[in-house]
Amino acid sequence: MTPIHFTFSTMFILGLTGLTFHRTHLLSVLLCLESMMLSLFIALSMWTLQLNITNFSLAPMLLLTFSACEASSGLALLIATARTHGTDHMQNMNILKC
Repeated sequence: MTPIHFTFSTMFILGLTGLTFHRTHLLSVLLCLESMMLSLFIALSMWTLQLNITNFSLAPMLLLTFSACEASSGLALLIATARTHGTDHMQNMNILKC
């Protein structure tokens, strides 16, 4: 494994461990998801540049578009839960309660 691949794998794993261990606030969950998407975007961009694949060069931009949509919907959920529950603690949120 090259150092570049190791770096991007480590970035993704650190985002995943942050997602599993720091689930107290919704904002920290959203930041971990964004770091995972950023590491995937950079890895996919480097992969297309290293292999010189012109047919696959649109995939990083498509991933970045989906990441922006995910971030905007996550922030909308954060604002909605902060308004209804008064906090963004994950313990106070119950899926069954409207």
